Amino acid sequence: MSRIPEMFAGVRGSGRAALIPFITAGDPDPDTTVTLMHRLVAAGADLIELGVPFSDPIADGPVIQRATERALARGVTLGDVLAMVRRFRAEDQATPVVLMGYLNPIETMGYAAFAVAARAAGVDGALVVDVPPEEGDDLVAALRGEDLDLVYLLAPTSDATRIARIAAVASGFVYYVSVKGVTGAGNLDLADVAEHLAAIRTQIALPVGVGFGISDADTAGRVAAIADAVIVGSAIVGRIEALAATPERIPTVIGDFVAGLRAAIERR
Repeated sequence: MSRIPEMFAGVRGSGRAALIPFITAGDPDPDTTVTLMHRLVAAGADLIELGVPFSDPIADGPVIQRATERALARGVTLGDVLAMVRRFRAEDQATPVVLMGYLNPIETMGYAAFAVAARAAGVDGALVVDVPPEEGDDLVAALRGEDLDLVYLLAPTSDATRIARIAAVASGFVYYVSVKGVTGAGNLDLADVAEHLAAIRTQIALPVGVGFGISDADTAGRVAAIADAVIVGSAIVGRIEALAATPERIPTVIGDFVAGLRAAIERR
């Protein structure tokens, strides 16, 4: 069993939403990633979403696209990402880690081989952006065979039929994309998000995390009032980009930002 259900049970018991920061593995360099993962946990992260670099990140906006380019320029592969998780697990056996990425690297490794390697490394699940539920049976079977969760995206345009399909295959949690567009998009309408979450919860019992468009502590706190998890990506990755020339500063600066998000979530 992955660490994700236990984490959400603990967070729910404490009466707050979970905080899920996203970073791209290997950005700005592989040596920084594991140190930053530990700093995220120390700052209050409940789960880490770790991006797997891929050459065609169709769901990502320019900030995360550039992070992927920086990691690929360093030669970071899926195997390297799994090695980073293994290093993280040497000191942290509790915090869930979900890999976020695209199908091609997994397909190249092989579904079964990926699932076995991910489980051995200490991964808890995967969010594979370009695998719709209608085409995910083999991947779902491989991951379930290793007790790994497969997280799915839902969007403002997801209708009841689509939600039902995802309810049948998703595990761990579902990720609600709060705005139309790619990562980093703005114009977050909390009333609209709340309305969609209510509809989703009539069909899905899993926790629902909300991401896209959360750029500061105030917004994180307001989203925490209606969601089971607050997911923050581009706001973190953009700060990493600004510090790419001084990577030694990244853990402290990002840790302080994430600590501010956590404080706002707890105040909500």
